[in-house]
Amino acid sequence: MKESPKTFFAPELLINSGVMELDFYKNAFGAVELRRFSNDDGSIHVSEMTIDGALFHFHEERPDAGHLSPEHAKGITTIIGLMVADVDAMMTRALAAGATLRSPAQSYDYGYRQGQVIDPFGHVWQIEMVI
Repeated sequence: MKESPKTFFAPELLINSGVMELDFYKNAFGAVELRRFSNDDGSIHVSEMTIDGALFHFHEERPDAGHLSPEHAKGITTIIGLMVADVDAMMTRALAAGATLRSPAQSYDYGYRQGQVIDPFGHVWQIEMVI
């Protein structure tokens, strides 16, 4: 008998039309691209990636359906929580890869160390760990 798959989240992040490469995620977070579906001009329609086994997708925005990238929505469309072993090292790596600092890493009394960066496509990543 086939085992049922485990339930998990797989966020889909919207990117502007015409994006050709997503190297930032490879350089910043060690993401691995599993598959890509390209448009006729070679731009990305869909890309599926993992970070240490955590699955997520990128999809070309569809303004006609109300699916907008952060740039076109003119704001934060979601905050992606990325749990890691070393917040400071991951934030340093993300900033070196081209992220913008939104809030520096700090430890909170509720037991987390967290900081936020904004990736080159406008997505906010909350880098965090339990302390």
